[in-house]
Amino acid sequence: MKILVPIKRVVDFNVKIHVKSNGSGVDLANVKMSINPFDEIAVEEAIRLKESGKASEVIIVTIGPEKAQEQIRSAMAMGADRGILVKTDAPIDLAGVEPLAVAKTLKALIEKEKPDLVIMGKQSIDDDFSQTGQMLAALLGWAQGTFASKLDINDGKIHVTREIDGGLETLELSSPAIITTDLRLNEPRYAKLPDIMKAKKKQLDIIEPPDLGVDYTPRLEIISVNEPPVRKGGIKVDSVDALIDKLRNEAKVI
Repeated sequence: MKILVPIKRVVDFNVKIHVKSNGSGVDLANVKMSINPFDEIAVEEAIRLKESGKASEVIIVTIGPEKAQEQIRSAMAMGADRGILVKTDAPIDLAGVEPLAVAKTLKALIEKEKPDLVIMGKQSIDDDFSQTGQMLAALLGWAQGTFASKLDINDGKIHVTREIDGGLETLELSSPAIITTDLRLNEPRYAKLPDIMKAKKKQLDIIEPPDLGVDYTPRLEIISVNEPPVRKGGIKVDSVDALIDKLRNEAKVI
C-alpha cells in the first residue's frame, strides 16, 4: 500500500502572530514555521502503518516556497520515504492558494503517483478552513473518513472511528480513500538526529504548478485583517438581580 500525506507549512503554534500595520495580513518576517500540527499527526499515522507492514511507501507532498523543503525534510526525518514540493511563492491562504486549488493540485499528483490511501490533517491552524480533504474526495470520487480519532486497516478494509455528538461513529471504507486526522489519533514522534541526517539524502522532487495544469489565481480577496479586541476586565455585582440586569441591558445576552 502506498500512502500520500499532504502537509502544510504554517506559523509554529507556539508563536504569537502579529497583524501587519496596514492590515493586509499577518506579518511572517522572521517567524518560525513548522508542519501544521494536524498534518504532523497524519505523517505519524502513515509511518506507523508502514512500520506495521501495512504500507510500503509514504510520500510527503506540500505546496509552498523553496523554504517549504524544510518541513518536507522534517516529515522524512520522522520516517517518510520521499517528498514532493509544488513550488509557488503564492501564500497558502485566502490571499493565495485556496483549498480548491490545493485539492486540484493533489488530484493531479494522485493521478500520477497512484497511492492507495491519502492521509491528511482535518484542517490547518492558520485559516481553519477544513475543506481540502472533502474537496479532494469529491474530485476523485473516493471514499472519505473525516476527523479520524482511530484508524484500523485489516483484510483490505479501512475502519475509521470519528467523534460525533454524543459518542463515536465507525465507518468501513475500501481503498482508495481519503482520511483526515483529528488530534486524538496519535502523538507524533520526535525525529532523532541520525534520522534528521538521513532525511537530507532522501529524494525530494520539485515541480511547478503549470506542470500539473492548476491555476492558483485567487477567487477570494482579503479586505482587511485585524487583531482581536482587547478583552475588558470583569466586574463584581452585589446580587443576582444586578447580574441579571447587567446581562440583559449591557451584555444583551438574555
